[in-house]
Amino acid sequence: MNGKNLFNFGPVLGYYFRRHDPTRKNNFNMKTMHFINKLSLAMFLVCLVVMLFRYVIPAFTH
Repeated sequence: MNGKNLFNFGPVLGYYFRRHDPTRKNNFNMKTMHFINKLSLAMFLVCLVVMLFRYVIPAFTH
């Protein structure tokens, strides 16, 4: 494995931060999939905040 290719994040960033393509169809399945992904990410972040308040912050106060 080459060291240059190991940290090449160009294709990843291009996938996540691409412009809207007007020729690409937007169907119900795609909208539903993106909604479920956003919902699961929001639930994960809420759980991280709850775990922070339950376990990390009390450890510093005692």
